Amino acid sequence: MARKRIGYFEGTDAPVLTALMCDGYDTIPVSNGRDHHGSHARLINDTNRVDLLIAYVHKIVAPDREARDQSDLTFQDLFHICRIHDIPLIVETPSALHHAAYEMLDEPPDIVRLVDPADVLDVARAILTG
Repeated sequence: MARKRIGYFEGTDAPVLTALMCDGYDTIPVSNGRDHHGSHARLINDTNRVDLLIAYVHKIVAPDREARDQSDLTFQDLFHICRIHDIPLIVETPSALHHAAYEMLDEPPDIVRLVDPADVLDVARAILTG
């Protein structure tokens, strides 16, 4: 059986990724289009899909208007990819900022979970084993 794969954006906590690797999962860097950290998230498809994505708000909210680059990933793009391919998305966000992030992300769909950094590993494990 193939190992489950976790796509992660730059800055994801190394101890979390190490723990998930030791649990038997593969980790794959994913890019927002600007940071060139792995494959661009827009390239996720049925062939190379991941079983979970981990990101930060600042990695998925593209700059506004003229500051936006053509290659920038928007949170709307990412939510669409996650819905189409049924990929849960953890957005690592301190609990005190959940309300602001929820509004900034335009009331994200159910496949998106805002998770406090202290809980990311437990939530990721629950999603991957569930």
